[in-house]
Amino acid sequence: MKLSGKVALVIGGSQGIGEAVARQMSAEGAEVAVVASGSQAKADAVAAQLESTGAKARGYVADVRNAQEVEAMVKSVAADFGRIDILVNCAGVFFPTPIGNTAPDDFSRMVDINLKGTWNSIGAVAPIMKEQRYGKIVNIASVCGVMGFGSFAAYCATKAAIIMLTKTLVFELASHGINVNAIGPGNTATPINEYIRTDPAYKDVLAEIVASTPSGKAYSDAEDIAQIAVFLASDAARAMHGSFVLADEGYSAGADFSTKD
Repeated sequence: MKLSGKVALVIGGSQGIGEAVARQMSAEGAEVAVVASGSQAKADAVAAQLESTGAKARGYVADVRNAQEVEAMVKSVAADFGRIDILVNCAGVFFPTPIGNTAPDDFSRMVDINLKGTWNSIGAVAPIMKEQRYGKIVNIASVCGVMGFGSFAAYCATKAAIIMLTKTLVFELASHGINVNAIGPGNTATPINEYIRTDPAYKDVLAEIVASTPSGKAYSDAEDIAQIAVFLASDAARAMHGSFVLADEGYSAGADFSTKD
C-alpha cells in the first residue's frame, strides 16, 4: 500500500493511461478523484468501480483548456477530500498534424489540451501543495517528446514542452516539498491510438512500429505506465525532481544493424 492515506487527483482518469493510473493508485491505498474532460458519467463509472473494492473515489468533470473550470474542480476536490497529495496529468489528444494541411483549430486544440491543460492543472494544485509542504506531480509526456514521429509534429512539440515544463518547475516547487516528474510512454494501447492499431489505412505505420520495437511488444499495456506513476507518486521517489522516465519498450534506442541469433 505505497499510497495509503494519500489523495490522488487524476486528470484524464476516465480512460486509457489515466484510468489505469486511477485504478493502480486506488489499489495502493490512495483516495482518488477521477476527472473526465466532458462526461460526468464516464468519471463516475470509474469512481464507482473503485468504490466497489472498498476504496474512496469520486468523479469530476473539467475542460483542462479552461483555467477557471480547472480551478473550480480543484477546489471541489480539496473540499471533498480535505487535501490533494498527488496530481497526475494524463489528459491529452493524439492525431496527425501535417504541415501546411492542418486546420488552425486542430493545432490550437492540440496545444491547448496537451500543454496548456497540464499548465492549468499544475497552476491550480500548486498553491494547495505549497501550503501542505508536500506534493507529487506526475506529468504524462511521451517518447515523441524526444524523437520525431512523421506527420505528428504538433503532438511531438507539445510533449517536448511538457518535459521542459517538468524540469523548469522544479526551481519553483522543489523547495516547497513538491516533486515534479514526467513519464515518457512509448506506444501504449489506449483508445487514443486504437485507430492506428485497427484501421487498415495505418497498416504501414503499425508495421513500422512493430519492426522498430526491440522488446517485441509493440504496444505497452496502460498498466505498465501506471506502475511507474505509482512509484513517482510514492515517497520512494523522494529524491527525484525534474526527472523524465522513458518507458517505450526500447523504441527510441535507435536502429539495430546487428546480426540476429
